[in-house]
Amino acid sequence: MKAKLFDYVERHNTIYDLSGVTKLLCFLLLTAAVMFSYDIRAIAVIMALSLVFLWMSKIQFHQIKLMVIYVLIFLLFNFILTFVFSPTYGTEIYGTEHVLFRIFGHYVVTSEQLLYQVTKTLKYASVVPLGIIFFLSTNPSELAASINRAGVNYKAAFAFSLTLRYFPDLIRDYQDIAAAQQSRGLDLSKKEKLGKRIKNILNITIPLIFSTLDRIETISNTMDLRGFGKEKKRTWYAAKPMKRNDLFALGLSLLLFLATIALSIFVNHSKFWNPFV
Repeated sequence: MKAKLFDYVERHNTIYDLSGVTKLLCFLLLTAAVMFSYDIRAIAVIMALSLVFLWMSKIQFHQIKLMVIYVLIFLLFNFILTFVFSPTYGTEIYGTEHVLFRIFGHYVVTSEQLLYQVTKTLKYASVVPLGIIFFLSTNPSELAASINRAGVNYKAAFAFSLTLRYFPDLIRDYQDIAAAQQSRGLDLSKKEKLGKRIKNILNITIPLIFSTLDRIETISNTMDLRGFGKEKKRTWYAAKPMKRNDLFALGLSLLLFLATIALSIFVNHSKFWNPFV
């Protein structure tokens, strides 16, 4: 079966077989390391490892294509706007100025500003593969169990799991309704005028909303009939036990986190790595 956008597909490999708790803690540790440091060397290492782990997970590109496009657009706009509104912030951070070239007279591109913006872009980009791995390689039921075992109330954990599980269903419902409407002559192509296309999309959105509300009511009734929420704690059928690979993954993530912190405190004496001194 072909995987849908944001859909969980059962696979068996090193990444998928890790416990949900392990993937959650690794995600938090590596994200915290990246967010704490502005050392491009440490961030580049975590970025490279996250891409390797994403490749190991065998997640198909069409599952994350839309997300990747949006992230690239965000990173591009962020890079441009950072320079437009703060073209000298890099020189203020590093305390030196090495001019590369000028743009439109008063805009000066410096090595310091370029290093700062590339580092900032890598910080954002390196978190994306980690998030993709965590969300798309973890069974939604196990995801709820892992969040609960990390200390979150099981009701909130289950609600979060249901939300993620519903995205693929929502996309499938939209595609089914769109196909049904197009078979009746509804035109959603670029040949139609923009105003007409928006009106046609609304004709799809309305039945989608009603089908969503109907599904919410069905799920709520089912959970009430099973007595969900009556106890303070619950057990999880989908929870995985910790194994050797889990300990290795946690150890590697903790090592990278501590190394990043130590690099900033004891080597750089700052969150920023300054190669210009």
